Amino acid sequence: MMFEKMSPVAIAGQLGERLKQARLNADLTQAELASRTGLNRRTILNAEKGNVQLKNLIAILISLGMVEQINVFLPVQEISPLQLAKLKGKKRQRASRSQKRKSQISEDKSLW
Repeated sequence: MMFEKMSPVAIAGQLGERLKQARLNADLTQAELASRTGLNRRTILNAEKGNVQLKNLIAILISLGMVEQINVFLPVQEISPLQLAKLKGKKRQRASRSQKRKSQISEDKSLW
């Protein structure tokens, strides 16, 4: 599937469809999955429509035995050797400001 050409809403809808199919493959009703996760049935229904909070998605994945799929979905990101050398061993906490934003700030300061 070509996700880069889809809107965030469309991608969320696809994710919801996949959650629904995973639930059906596990032969669970929405009520049964809700009971397993500690969520209510309405939350499961919303998740299957692509409208889910991250913590609820994780609870659903745990209940479906699919939590390890997170490693496929979003692997651990390593710090590049160049970034590590720049930081001299310190772990990055924030991203750099864009050049456009830096120039706007310096222009604003010059107006004072």
